[in-house]
Amino acid sequence: MGFNDDETKMAAKAEQRMEQALATSKTTADTYYDQSQDVTLTKSDINRMAFRSLALQASFNYERMQAGGWLFTILPALCKIHKNKDDLKNSMHMHMEFINLHPFDATFLSGLVLAMERGKENISTIRSVKVALMGPLGGIGDALFWLTLLPICAGIGASLALDGSLFGPIIFLLLFNISHFGLRFGLAHYGYRAGTSALPLLKTHTKRISHAASIVGMTVIGALIASYVHLTTPLEIHIGQTHIALQADVFDKLMPNLLPLGFTLIVYFLMRRNFSPVKLIGLTVVIGVLGKLVGFL
Repeated sequence: MGFNDDETKMAAKAEQRMEQALATSKTTADTYYDQSQDVTLTKSDINRMAFRSLALQASFNYERMQAGGWLFTILPALCKIHKNKDDLKNSMHMHMEFINLHPFDATFLSGLVLAMERGKENISTIRSVKVALMGPLGGIGDALFWLTLLPICAGIGASLALDGSLFGPIIFLLLFNISHFGLRFGLAHYGYRAGTSALPLLKTHTKRISHAASIVGMTVIGALIASYVHLTTPLEIHIGQTHIALQADVFDKLMPNLLPLGFTLIVYFLMRRNFSPVKLIGLTVVIGVLGKLVGFL
């Protein structure tokens, strides 16, 4: 049921983005004047495109989101494909329209778009593909990178750092960026090679990929909470000659690490209420200091 709701929302967003793109479009023709397809993009061209994608959000704004960075990413390849100046102008106008997707897997879409540009597909067709894949790629990117890869790499690095190793942050950066750059460049080549044939496969498995990555990510985050959020209480309940330690005799028997879980859920609730990270850090410090002074932590 949740998947159907998500699909409906994604379709509505795609339609809204298409309307926005058409309303601000400056293209003067839907077909390219020069229909020759004799230009071949080399591996070097695709690698250059993937490298330039690092600047995707350098000109981020609230009117067209990543449009400037998107055009910067694919511009050298567009100049190589379109020898006709009017074709290049129309292509650039279309690629300066609204676009917003996850910056790490954006190269898949840019590779696919370059394959379509090389095939001299209609501008409206290329625009439709861009709009249709913004939502799915954003969902996959969030689930894959922020909810799965980042917690795993951060957990390994934090574990080494807590053991006193100076290599903790280095290992974290190496693990995350090796995976990140491998996917960034790999997806660029895959998107260009696959072209439009990858669209049905991506649309079919988008929900499954996002759902599976989310499950893995939530499992990792749960393990990190149990391992790295330390919160205990020394409070005891005295009943006659009996002493009951709240932590050992109550909370730990109900569920180990119950207090860290409860505190994490409170922080998550406050984040959903638009509390900024700075306020949450300050609140954590205040609770820790007061808890120690009063004696309940």
